[in-house]
Amino acid sequence: MDYIKTEIEGVFVLEPKVFGDERGYFMETWRREDFDRSIGRSVTFVQDNESMSRRGVLRGLHYQCGEASQAKLVRVTTGRVLDVAVDLRRSSPTFGKHVAVELSGQNKRQFFIPRGFAHGFLVLSDVAVFTYKVDNPYAPEAECSIRFDDPQLAIPWPIARQEMTLSKKDLCGVPFAEAVLFD
Repeated sequence: MDYIKTEIEGVFVLEPKVFGDERGYFMETWRREDFDRSIGRSVTFVQDNESMSRRGVLRGLHYQCGEASQAKLVRVTTGRVLDVAVDLRRSSPTFGKHVAVELSGQNKRQFFIPRGFAHGFLVLSDVAVFTYKVDNPYAPEAECSIRFDDPQLAIPWPIARQEMTLSKKDLCGVPFAEAVLFD
C-alpha cells in the first residue's frame, strides 16, 4: 500500500497494490501496523459503514463534534465519487481549506480523514457503493453539517446543483462561518 500525503497535514490518499490475473484480482485494503506507521499515529477503528447512492447524490458536509469526533478511512467499491475533506481545525495552517479526491471501484484508492474535518462526497457514476471505517461510533447528538455550497469553501463540485439530490439535513447545513470548530 502506498500512503500519499495531501496538501493538508494528516490527510492521506491510500493506493493499494492490486494483484490481478484472468480470475480477477486480490488486494489488501487495510493492515493496522502499516497504517499506523505510515500515517504516524495509532487509530483504532470501531465501526464499518456502507451506503449506496445514485448519480448526483451529495452526502455532506458532515462531522461529529467534541468527544464524538471521528477519523474515517473511506473507499468506493462500485462506481465513482468525488470525496472531499474540509479542515475545521482553527490552529491548522490549512484551516478552511479542502482536499478533493476521486475514489472509484476502478482506481481502488482510499482516503484517510483525521478528526477535525467535515466530510462529504458526490456520486459521479450511475450508482456508487461507499464504505468506511470510523474510530468512534455514530452519535446523533454530536452530528453537525456545513453547507456543501458555502462560497467561503468554494468546493468545485463537478455536477450542477440542479442535478444534485440532497437530504433535508444536508440542505439545512450551516454556513462555514457558523460551524462548530476544533482547536
